[in-house]
Amino acid sequence: MNTMKWLIRRELWEHKGAFIWAPLAVAAALILLIGGGFVYGMASSGVIHLNAGEGATMTITGLPPDVYAKIAAVAASSYLAITAPLFLVLPVVVFFYCLAALHDDRRDRSILFWKSLPLSDRDTVLSKAATALVVAPVVTVAIGIAAALALLLLGLVGGAIRGVNLIAPVLANVNFYLSPLYLLSFLPLYIVWALPTVGWLLLVSSWARSKVFLWAVGVPLVTLALLAWFDFLMARFAGVSMNVKWFGEEVVARVLLGVMPGVWFGDSNGAALIDQSAGLDAPMLLALSYGTLATPGVWIAAAAGCAMIYGAIRLRRWRDEG
Repeated sequence: MNTMKWLIRRELWEHKGAFIWAPLAVAAALILLIGGGFVYGMASSGVIHLNAGEGATMTITGLPPDVYAKIAAVAASSYLAITAPLFLVLPVVVFFYCLAALHDDRRDRSILFWKSLPLSDRDTVLSKAATALVVAPVVTVAIGIAAALALLLLGLVGGAIRGVNLIAPVLANVNFYLSPLYLLSFLPLYIVWALPTVGWLLLVSSWARSKVFLWAVGVPLVTLALLAWFDFLMARFAGVSMNVKWFGEEVVARVLLGVMPGVWFGDSNGAALIDQSAGLDAPMLLALSYGTLATPGVWIAAAAGCAMIYGAIRLRRWRDEG
């Protein structure tokens, strides 16, 4: 366990720019742009306007207490949504980290140094998988929560200065405290869905001598294109059609897009995700998300991801650039 801890620390030290500075830069940009724009808007006008439909507006000042309570409830349950751009950075970081994780050690010959240490190939590969599946999302979530709280604080203070004091209703709303826990609750789901992609990328990284990206992305896409062409010919001349769409959705998409947060919503009831006018209904989103685990395909893909990670461990034992 102590060895694994230090191996993960090594990954963080060597990729600090991707795992820490990149999300921090995005969070800082969000605070400067959104927070700064909000503060400027509050400072330049004495009231906040709400859209009342058909070009009409009404001021928030003087609204009934139940409307204040609704606005506070939306703010308390949805303030983390403002950091969504952070979770677009995460899949990019994880994707290219996994591509380079085992290939770079062979390319710069540092694998000879690491193999001279009493570190097993299993621990080395598993530490990289754990970094991609657990550490990177946790760091992103932590930075996202901090940025969201900073933006919410700016909004609450700015509103209070202009006579719209929502501080007490927001702090009294239980969703304000539960929202970070709800967000962390998606982590096990993310791990299960990301396993096929992480396993595939680590396998390619441990095998390919060069052009790792082309191998990782090209093989699934070219295979899909060949199957689609073969399916066209079979349907044209033999009247038989294969389910190429299934291969694209269940194999290619899961191999290449599994590290995208929220990819599982494609298997959920999309209509239930549209109406969030009263704020994000986190329990409903969690229920829909974890409901996808009832499908066998998710677990088959996760098992395939574990098998590919095992294959990466075996390949690392003998693969060398020499």
